[in-house]
Amino acid sequence: MSKRIYSKTKEEVERIRKNCLIVSDALALVAEILTPGMTARQLDKAAEELILDAGARPAFKGYEGFPATLCISPNDVVVHGIPDEYEFVEGDIVSIDCGTYSEGYFGDAAYTFALGEIPEEIVELLRITKESLYKGIEKAVSGNRVGDIGAAVQRHTEKLYNYGVVRELVGHGVGKELHEEPQIPNYGRRGKGKKLKEGWVIAIEPMINLGDRRVIQDDDGWTIRTKDSSPSAHFEHTVAVGRSQADILSDHRRIEENIKKNPNLLVI
Repeated sequence: MSKRIYSKTKEEVERIRKNCLIVSDALALVAEILTPGMTARQLDKAAEELILDAGARPAFKGYEGFPATLCISPNDVVVHGIPDEYEFVEGDIVSIDCGTYSEGYFGDAAYTFALGEIPEEIVELLRITKESLYKGIEKAVSGNRVGDIGAAVQRHTEKLYNYGVVRELVGHGVGKELHEEPQIPNYGRRGKGKKLKEGWVIAIEPMINLGDRRVIQDDDGWTIRTKDSSPSAHFEHTVAVGRSQADILSDHRRIEENIKKNPNLLVI
């Protein structure tokens, strides 16, 4: 991870936005085709084809040895799940994280999908986690501090609902590298941390557990799951820090339009 933090020019922001919208289109494709009986590997292949057809390349594939285009993380898997022959079933929730690279810049976003009917407490987990993402984005303005973002997410999830906020994994800067400084935790104290500057581009990505905040890693070296096997939700936007409000560079609306059209998915 690059230690340098720098504000992006308008041209750089637009190149990052272009990648974020390709990511959003890949996640919208997931929302269109995801169904019980489909395998994680099939989903990964479809997303990779869309990204390549758009003139970009998958950012995750080959990154530090990761073998796939998407991180597909069902149920108690928090993040970094490797697509395999797992067949989705009704009642699953699945976080899907995607990144792309083109024209020298990266894009990054994630969304958690619900297949069919799921328990109300898990519906609530997804809803509150998604809300917390936007609570964090509201704080991504120049003059605020990194801790303001984390504090907003933490208050909405941990303090109000007693969910587990994952500590070991955080958001990050995005630009010429997939992971740049600054790190953006989903917990913190208001007024603490680096002061945000206009033009910084950051990925804000709450990772919130229904139960305990602690996580463990599988033997594959990638898959992170909850220690107590409780479900976990994950939503992510890449945003440019603004003077009065953040500019959201990814687009969950494309995803949610397709969720509404897919009878196999639950609208959160």
